Amino acid sequence: MRYPRLLHAAMLAMAAAACGSARGAAGPDPVSTSEATGAPSHHATGGADTTARGHSAADVAFLQGMIHHHAQALVMVGMIPSRTARSEMRMLGQRIAVSQRDEIASMRRWLASRGEYAPSVDSAGVHVHGAHGAEAAPMVHDATHQDMPGMIGSEDLARLAAETGDAFDRLFLELMIRHHDGALVMVRTLFATVGAAQESELFDIASEVDADQRAEIERMRAMLRTLTGGAQGR
Repeated sequence: MRYPRLLHAAMLAMAAAACGSARGAAGPDPVSTSEATGAPSHHATGGADTTARGHSAADVAFLQGMIHHHAQALVMVGMIPSRTARSEMRMLGQRIAVSQRDEIASMRRWLASRGEYAPSVDSAGVHVHGAHGAEAAPMVHDATHQDMPGMIGSEDLARLAAETGDAFDRLFLELMIRHHDGALVMVRTLFATVGAAQESELFDIASEVDADQRAEIERMRAMLRTLTGGAQGR
């Protein structure tokens, strides 16, 4: 009867030795070590590295330019209510205005939080002026930004302002599609620039601009096809 008891005791001793050996091979618990030393986890370190990389001059130039770019879109959609009878055009203008204003606010916050110059748009979206009290200047006459992709020249804006009805609707859609295409060029240029768009927040802002402009371009192209088809049918 002693043999079963001896065998049982031997098995317990072997199991205890095996557990101790496994703990020694695995090393200390990484979570406990992290908590004890205050060192960040691997995931946290990755986030810290992204922030530490900082922003580039191309990031700043992109956002400053895009604020002016969006401001011109606000000028254009501001013409819609008094020049069209189509409810879908009015709805389009409201969508564009909301998305452009939201993105302008995000871009201004990003710039200001990093001590960079943040152009400001007035409540009507008509003027862009310095964030430090500089005198307001009409966006439509701001020649320093006319070389940005998709910016509409003063002559085309004057043509748009002079039209009403279907003629206005068609010209507006043609010009705004061109304007949005320019914004897509600006995003592509940013992403193709070495060292640019490394901050996750900046990347998200630029990606949102890209997605919004693409969606609105598709919507406007469909509307333009409807208008053009209707005109040809008459």
